[in-house]
Amino acid sequence: MADFLASDKHKQTDFFICDVFDTYKDDSASMEHPVFSLSTKPDHRMLVYQYNGNTIKIKPSYTGLATIHDKDILLYLTSCLMNAKNNGERISSRVRFTAYDYLNSTNKTINGKSYIQLKDGLERLSGTRIETDIKTNDKEVLSEFGLIDSWHIVKEGKDGRMVAVEVVLSDWFYNSVLGNAVLSIDKDYFKLRKPTERRLYEIARKHCGNQVVWKISLDKLKDKIGSNSPLNKLRFNINKVAETNHLPEYNISMNDDIVMFTRKEPPKENKAPAKLPKHVTEKEIKQHARPGEKTEEVKQRLIKAMKDAVR
Repeated sequence: MADFLASDKHKQTDFFICDVFDTYKDDSASMEHPVFSLSTKPDHRMLVYQYNGNTIKIKPSYTGLATIHDKDILLYLTSCLMNAKNNGERISSRVRFTAYDYLNSTNKTINGKSYIQLKDGLERLSGTRIETDIKTNDKEVLSEFGLIDSWHIVKEGKDGRMVAVEVVLSDWFYNSVLGNAVLSIDKDYFKLRKPTERRLYEIARKHCGNQVVWKISLDKLKDKIGSNSPLNKLRFNINKVAETNHLPEYNISMNDDIVMFTRKEPPKENKAPAKLPKHVTEKEIKQHARPGEKTEEVKQRLIKAMKDAVR
């Protein structure tokens, strides 16, 4: 980290300086709800989502909605803050970080274009406004707010080289850190370039998690992804991802427009799952029962098929 930052750290105590971390984190609220645009072009739509009694309105600024690639900035800051918090260090919603460390940590090319993209991302994060009744850390935010409240770039030299960036996180987002409403994500997430693939991974991590399997209908998954593409295009894209099998941590498959996520390996902290009774419903038993097969036999056969899917 630059000398100027090291000395500045002792002069001011109202901001947190990002340092190294060993685990990447994502906030649960934006994993659950499609807050970020999946478009690769400026997106000036107002998005409205309703799910389980929650309503989210996402309003763009003149630069457009914040994108899922812009979210990398928040993922980086969340990872730094949670690492410090878990180590008993003081944190703040005002965060300072070096642009180089951010680009390096999120698997981006270190060049002039990436620095420009960082600045553009900060503009969209600050300009995008969210109106929601989603709770974070048991606090319900009813007013409109941005993902970040403000940002400031520190530059030095005639070439305008970016030395550091200072960001003030919104209370809504910062409450996710204070309330530990975050999940660990695989660092290979940043190797996923297609927005839909990133959302598929987030959804798998949030809902499948450490379970053996999680299933959802294609139309409901479309809503969770936040895609405005036709259903047949999403069906095509998911089949492509299933063929390449390149999502970190999770397999994905689809049959009769039912999408199933399974873990590629058991979670490191757990042993391989021994049973799966809660995933086999009476409806599934009736649907898959063979002539003369007993209920328990159907259940055990379905459980075995699910377990085989993650081997």
